[in-house]
Amino acid sequence: MAENGKVAVVTGAGSGIGRAVAVALLGAGYSVALAGRRREGLDGTIAEAGGDGARALAGPTDVGKADDVAALFERTKAAFGGRLDLLFNNAGIGTPPVGLEDLTLEQWQACVDVNLTGVFLCTQQAIRIMKDQDPQGGRIVNNGSISAHVPRPNSAPYTATKHAITGLTKSTSLDGRKYNIVCSQIDIGNAVSPMTERMAKGVPQPDGSTMVEPRMDVDHVAQAVLQMAALPLDANIQFMTIMATKMPFIGRG
Repeated sequence: MAENGKVAVVTGAGSGIGRAVAVALLGAGYSVALAGRRREGLDGTIAEAGGDGARALAGPTDVGKADDVAALFERTKAAFGGRLDLLFNNAGIGTPPVGLEDLTLEQWQACVDVNLTGVFLCTQQAIRIMKDQDPQGGRIVNNGSISAHVPRPNSAPYTATKHAITGLTKSTSLDGRKYNIVCSQIDIGNAVSPMTERMAKGVPQPDGSTMVEPRMDVDHVAQAVLQMAALPLDANIQFMTIMATKMPFIGRG
Protein backbone atom coordinates (compact mmCIF):
# COMPACT_ATOMS: atom_id res chain seq x y z
CA MET A 1 0.00 0.00 0.00
CA ALA A 2 1.16 3.54 -0.68
CA GLU A 3 2.51 5.70 2.12
CA ASN A 4 -0.24 7.60 3.94
CA GLY A 5 2.09 10.27 5.36
CA LYS A 6 1.63 9.12 8.95
CA VAL A 7 4.42 8.02 11.29
CA ALA A 8 4.23 5.50 14.13
CA VAL A 9 6.54 4.09 16.79
CA VAL A 10 5.92 0.53 18.00
CA THR A 11 7.80 -0.88 20.98
CA GLY A 12 8.28 -4.59 21.49
CA ALA A 13 8.04 -4.82 17.71
CA GLY A 14 10.24 -7.87 17.21
CA SER A 15 7.64 -10.55 17.99
CA GLY A 16 4.06 -11.31 18.98
CA ILE A 17 1.62 -8.45 19.34
CA GLY A 18 4.18 -5.77 18.52
CA ARG A 19 5.18 -7.49 15.30
CA ALA A 20 1.56 -7.99 14.22
CA VAL A 21 0.66 -4.36 14.90
CA ALA A 22 3.78 -3.04 13.16
CA VAL A 23 3.10 -5.15 10.05
CA ALA A 24 -0.55 -4.00 10.01
CA LEU A 25 0.45 -0.34 10.30
CA LEU A 26 2.97 -0.71 7.49
CA GLY A 27 0.26 -2.38 5.42
CA ALA A 28 -2.02 0.57 6.10
CA GLY A 29 0.57 3.00 4.74
CA TYR A 30 2.32 4.17 7.91
CA SER A 31 6.04 4.69 8.20
CA VAL A 32 6.98 2.79 11.36
CA ALA A 33 9.93 2.92 13.73
CA LEU A 34 10.36 -0.51 15.30
CA ALA A 35 11.82 -0.75 18.79
CA GLY A 36 12.95 -3.97 20.44
CA ARG A 37 15.93 -5.44 22.21
CA ARG A 38 16.98 -7.86 19.47
CA ARG A 39 17.95 -6.71 15.99
CA GLU A 40 17.08 -10.10 14.49
CA GLY A 41 13.51 -9.86 15.75
CA LEU A 42 13.05 -6.42 14.22
CA ASP A 43 14.54 -7.60 10.94
CA GLY A 44 12.07 -10.48 10.98
CA THR A 45 9.19 -8.03 11.35
CA ILE A 46 10.43 -6.01 8.37
CA ALA A 47 10.73 -9.20 6.32
CA GLU A 48 7.18 -10.21 7.22
CA ALA A 49 5.92 -6.84 5.98
CA GLY A 50 7.23 -7.56 2.47
CA GLY A 51 7.43 -4.51 0.24
CA ASP A 52 5.85 -2.35 2.93
CA GLY A 53 8.96 -2.99 5.04
CA ALA A 54 10.73 -0.30 3.01
CA ARG A 55 8.91 2.20 5.26
CA ALA A 56 10.22 0.60 8.46
CA LEU A 57 13.13 1.70 10.62
CA ALA A 58 14.64 -0.89 12.98
CA GLY A 59 16.15 0.45 16.18
CA PRO A 60 17.41 -1.94 18.89
CA THR A 61 16.15 -0.29 22.07
CA ASP A 62 15.87 -1.04 25.78
CA VAL A 63 12.81 1.04 26.67
CA GLY A 64 13.79 0.98 30.34
CA LYS A 65 16.84 3.13 29.57
CA ALA A 66 16.26 6.84 29.05
CA ASP A 67 19.20 7.26 26.65
CA ASP A 68 17.96 4.39 24.44
CA VAL A 69 14.47 5.88 24.30
CA ALA A 70 15.74 9.37 23.48
CA ALA A 71 17.87 7.91 20.68
CA LEU A 72 14.86 5.99 19.31
CA PHE A 73 12.76 9.11 18.94
CA GLU A 74 15.64 11.15 17.52
CA ARG A 75 16.16 8.45 14.86
CA THR A 76 12.44 8.48 14.13
CA LYS A 77 12.37 12.24 13.65
CA ALA A 78 15.44 12.18 11.42
CA ALA A 79 14.16 9.34 9.24
CA PHE A 80 10.53 10.43 8.83
CA GLY A 81 10.56 14.21 8.68
CA GLY A 82 10.14 15.09 12.33
CA ARG A 83 6.49 14.09 12.66
CA LEU A 84 4.86 11.47 14.94
CA ASP A 85 1.21 10.47 14.69
CA LEU A 86 1.04 7.27 16.76
CA LEU A 87 2.91 5.58 19.60
CA PHE A 88 2.00 2.00 20.50
CA ASN A 89 3.51 1.27 23.91
CA ASN A 90 3.66 -2.51 23.77
CA ALA A 91 7.00 -3.71 25.15
CA GLY A 92 6.58 -5.85 28.24
CA ILE A 93 8.18 -8.67 30.22
CA GLY A 94 7.12 -10.96 33.04
CA THR A 95 8.91 -12.59 35.96
CA PRO A 96 9.41 -16.25 36.93
CA PRO A 97 6.12 -17.80 38.11
CA VAL A 98 7.11 -18.08 41.76
CA GLY A 99 5.52 -16.83 44.96
CA LEU A 100 5.68 -13.09 45.59
CA GLU A 101 7.84 -13.73 48.65
CA ASP A 102 10.44 -15.55 46.54
CA LEU A 103 10.97 -12.85 43.91
CA THR A 104 14.20 -10.91 43.98
CA LEU A 105 14.37 -7.14 43.96
CA GLU A 106 16.21 -7.41 40.64
CA GLN A 107 13.33 -9.37 39.09
CA TRP A 108 10.81 -6.84 40.35
CA GLN A 109 12.86 -3.89 39.14
CA ALA A 110 13.47 -5.35 35.67
CA CYS A 111 9.72 -5.78 35.17
CA VAL A 112 8.96 -2.26 36.40
CA ASP A 113 11.71 -0.78 34.24
CA VAL A 114 10.28 -2.20 31.01
CA ASN A 115 6.53 -2.35 31.66
CA LEU A 116 6.06 0.96 33.46
CA THR A 117 9.12 3.18 33.27
CA GLY A 118 9.53 2.30 29.59
CA VAL A 119 5.98 3.43 28.84
CA PHE A 120 6.56 6.66 30.76
CA LEU A 121 9.80 7.41 28.93
CA CYS A 122 8.32 6.72 25.48
CA THR A 123 5.19 8.71 26.29
CA GLN A 124 7.29 11.65 27.44
CA GLN A 125 9.26 11.68 24.19
CA ALA A 126 6.12 11.32 22.09
CA ILE A 127 4.38 14.21 23.81
CA ARG A 128 7.37 16.47 23.20
CA ILE A 129 7.13 15.80 19.46
CA MET A 130 3.33 15.84 19.20
CA LYS A 131 2.85 19.12 21.07
CA ASP A 132 5.34 20.96 18.85
CA GLN A 133 4.31 19.69 15.42
CA ASP A 134 1.88 21.28 13.00
CA PRO A 135 -0.89 20.26 13.01
CA GLN A 136 -0.51 19.66 16.71
CA GLY A 137 -1.45 16.38 18.37
CA GLY A 138 -1.27 12.63 18.00
CA ARG A 139 -2.37 9.36 19.51
CA ILE A 140 -0.79 7.09 22.13
CA VAL A 141 -2.08 3.55 22.64
CA ASN A 142 -0.91 1.58 25.69
CA ASN A 143 -0.99 -2.21 25.92
CA GLY A 144 -2.58 -2.75 29.31
CA SER A 145 -3.30 -6.51 29.19
CA ILE A 146 -6.08 -8.43 30.91
CA SER A 147 -3.77 -8.20 33.94
CA ALA A 148 -4.72 -4.53 34.20
CA HIS A 149 -8.01 -5.89 35.60
CA VAL A 150 -7.23 -9.16 37.40
CA PRO A 151 -4.07 -11.08 38.32
CA ARG A 152 -2.92 -14.54 37.46
CA PRO A 153 -1.31 -16.63 40.19
CA ASN A 154 2.30 -15.67 40.91
CA SER A 155 2.34 -12.56 38.73
CA ALA A 156 2.65 -9.68 41.21
CA PRO A 157 5.21 -7.53 39.33
CA TYR A 158 3.50 -7.89 35.94
CA THR A 159 0.05 -7.29 37.41
CA ALA A 160 1.20 -4.28 39.42
CA THR A 161 2.76 -2.65 36.37
CA LYS A 162 -0.30 -3.27 34.22
CA HIS A 163 -2.61 -1.77 36.85
CA ALA A 164 -0.25 1.21 36.88
CA ILE A 165 -0.55 1.56 33.11
CA THR A 166 -4.24 2.33 33.58
CA GLY A 167 -3.35 5.28 35.79
CA LEU A 168 -0.72 6.46 33.35
CA THR A 169 -3.20 6.15 30.48
CA LYS A 170 -5.72 8.32 32.31
CA SER A 171 -3.12 10.92 33.27
CA THR A 172 -1.78 11.05 29.71
CA SER A 173 -5.32 11.50 28.39
CA LEU A 174 -5.87 14.39 30.77
CA ASP A 175 -2.49 16.09 30.48
CA GLY A 176 -2.36 15.66 26.70
CA ARG A 177 -5.79 17.15 26.13
CA LYS A 178 -4.53 20.72 25.79
CA TYR A 179 -2.15 19.60 23.03
CA ASN A 180 -4.73 17.53 21.11
CA ILE A 181 -2.91 14.38 22.22
CA VAL A 182 -5.18 11.38 22.70
CA CYS A 183 -4.33 8.35 24.83
CA SER A 184 -6.03 4.93 24.80
CA GLN A 185 -5.51 1.55 26.44
CA ILE A 186 -6.06 -1.84 24.85
CA ASP A 187 -6.34 -4.79 27.24
CA ILE A 188 -5.45 -8.02 25.49
CA GLY A 189 -6.20 -11.54 26.63
CA ASN A 190 -4.59 -14.70 25.24
CA ALA A 191 -3.44 -13.64 21.80
CA VAL A 192 -1.19 -16.17 20.09
CA SER A 193 2.38 -15.00 20.75
CA PRO A 194 5.60 -16.35 22.28
CA MET A 195 4.42 -15.03 25.67
CA THR A 196 1.28 -17.22 25.59
CA GLU A 197 2.71 -20.46 24.18
CA ARG A 198 2.58 -22.04 27.64
CA MET A 199 -1.22 -21.66 27.68
CA ALA A 200 -1.54 -24.35 25.02
CA LYS A 201 0.07 -26.78 27.47
CA GLY A 202 -1.82 -25.65 30.57
CA VAL A 203 -1.30 -22.82 33.04
CA PRO A 204 -2.04 -22.53 36.79
CA GLN A 205 -5.50 -21.36 37.83
CA PRO A 206 -6.52 -19.61 41.07
CA ASP A 207 -8.06 -22.83 42.46
CA GLY A 208 -4.73 -24.63 42.15
CA SER A 209 -5.63 -26.57 39.02
CA THR A 210 -3.86 -26.41 35.67
CA MET A 211 -5.90 -25.70 32.55
CA VAL A 212 -5.29 -25.30 28.84
CA GLU A 213 -6.63 -21.86 27.86
CA PRO A 214 -8.06 -20.82 24.49
CA ARG A 215 -6.07 -18.30 22.44
CA MET A 216 -6.99 -16.01 19.54
CA ASP A 217 -5.19 -14.99 16.38
CA VAL A 218 -2.90 -12.03 17.08
CA ASP A 219 -4.11 -10.37 13.86
CA HIS A 220 -7.38 -9.53 15.65
CA VAL A 221 -5.35 -7.38 18.04
CA ALA A 222 -3.56 -5.69 15.18
CA GLN A 223 -6.87 -4.84 13.51
CA ALA A 224 -8.20 -3.44 16.79
CA VAL A 225 -5.19 -1.14 17.16
CA LEU A 226 -5.67 -0.02 13.55
CA GLN A 227 -9.28 0.82 14.36
CA MET A 228 -8.20 2.91 17.33
CA ALA A 229 -5.52 4.65 15.29
CA ALA A 230 -7.86 5.41 12.38
CA LEU A 231 -10.17 7.62 14.44
CA PRO A 232 -9.86 11.40 14.11
CA LEU A 233 -8.32 13.04 17.16
CA ASP A 234 -11.70 14.38 18.27
CA ALA A 235 -12.81 10.78 18.98
CA ASN A 236 -11.23 8.17 21.22
CA ILE A 237 -11.71 4.54 22.24
CA GLN A 238 -10.55 5.20 25.79
CA PHE A 239 -10.43 1.53 26.84
CA MET A 240 -10.83 -1.60 24.77
CA THR A 241 -10.72 -5.23 25.91
CA ILE A 242 -10.06 -7.85 23.23
CA MET A 243 -9.69 -11.47 24.28
CA ALA A 244 -10.11 -15.09 23.39
CA THR A 245 -13.84 -15.51 23.97
CA LYS A 246 -13.64 -18.58 26.17
CA MET A 247 -10.57 -17.71 28.23
CA PRO A 248 -11.12 -17.68 32.01
CA PHE A 249 -11.42 -13.92 32.50
CA ILE A 250 -15.12 -13.29 33.09
CA GLY A 251 -15.81 -15.38 36.15
CA ARG A 252 -12.17 -15.79 37.11
CA GLY A 253 -12.04 -16.37 40.85
